[in-house]
Amino acid sequence: MASDNFVDYVKIHCTSGNGGGGSTHFRREKYIPKGGPDGGDGGRGGHVILRGNKQLWTLLHLKFKKHIKAGHGAHGAGNLKTGSQGEDVYIDVPLGTLAKDGETGEVLFEITEEGEERIIQRGGRGGMGNNNFKSPTNQTPRYAQPGEEGIENWKILELKILADVGLVGFPNAGKSTLLSVLSAAQPEIGDYPFTTVRPNLGIVSYRDYRSFIMADIPGIIEGAHAGKGLGLRFLRHIERNSMLLFMIAADSDDIQKEYNILLNELKQYNPELLHKERMLAITKSDMLDDELKAAITKELPTLPHLFISSVAQQGLVELKDLIWKHLNHDWFFTLHRP
Repeated sequence: MASDNFVDYVKIHCTSGNGGGGSTHFRREKYIPKGGPDGGDGGRGGHVILRGNKQLWTLLHLKFKKHIKAGHGAHGAGNLKTGSQGEDVYIDVPLGTLAKDGETGEVLFEITEEGEERIIQRGGRGGMGNNNFKSPTNQTPRYAQPGEEGIENWKILELKILADVGLVGFPNAGKSTLLSVLSAAQPEIGDYPFTTVRPNLGIVSYRDYRSFIMADIPGIIEGAHAGKGLGLRFLRHIERNSMLLFMIAADSDDIQKEYNILLNELKQYNPELLHKERMLAITKSDMLDDELKAAITKELPTLPHLFISSVAQQGLVELKDLIWKHLNHDWFFTLHRP
C-alpha cells in the first residue's frame, strides 16, 4: 500500500439534525367543529453513524471531507401525524477505527466488526404535539414542544491497522527493507532514522498460494509510550497484530538491552500487548560468520529467533516458515506430524 494513500488519523466536524417541532392542532371536521387536540409529534433529527467496512484499509476517503451533516426532522401535523425522521448519515470506516471526542480526547467506542453501526453524533429528539398534554383539567392545550436542536462538534477517528505480523524495532532496524523484499509494498527506505513516518502494509506470499499480512510500524524510541517522538501515534497499530516480530540490527551494542527497551515501551503503553506471540529477527546478519552468530545467540532473550539479511536474501525463507508456523499452529503440526 502506497504510504501517501495511508491515512490513519482524521478530525471531522459532525452535525446531527434538529428534531422537528410538535404540532399545535385541533380536530376540525364538518360535524365536529370543536374537536380535541390532535397535534402530532415532530420527527427526530438525523444521526451521524459510523459503519464498519472490511473492504476499507485507510481513512483516506475522509481526509478532505471535514464536515458531515445529517438531515433535520420534520414537524408534526394534525390528525396525530408524526413528522418524518431526519436523514441519517453513514460514514464507512475500516475495522479497528477508534472514535474519540475532539475536545477531550475521550475514547467513545471502537468499530471492530463488518456492518457494525455506532452513533457518533445523536440527532435531536422531536417535540411532542399538543395531544400529549391534554388532561381532564386542560382539554384544549394550545402549546406543543419544540424539537431539540442537533449537536455539532469535532470528532477524531484513529485507525488501528489489522495485520498478521507487526514489525517492531528502533528506527533504521531494517523493517521497511524487509517488507519491501517479502511483499510488493514500496515503503520509503533510507539509511537514516525515521525514514518511515506512517505504517505500511504488505501481503507476503507463502507456499501453496497462501499469504499473510505484514505491517511495518514506524520506529519506536525509548519514551514512546509517554508520547516522545511519534510513539503514541503508532503504538496503537500494534494492538491489532496477531503476532509481533522484533527486529534488532546485528551491529547493535546490546541486543538484549534494545529488546528490553522495546518490550517495556509496549508494556507501558498496554500491558496486554505482552500476551501476543513474539519472535526476534537479527537483521543485517550477512556481516556475521557462524562463530559470531553462536556468540550472539548465547546473549539473546529466550524466544524464537533467526538471523536474516534482507539485502543479501539470507534467512528469509526460514523466517516465513517460522511466522507461518506461529500463525497457523494446527496446519503446521498436521503437516509435520511424525
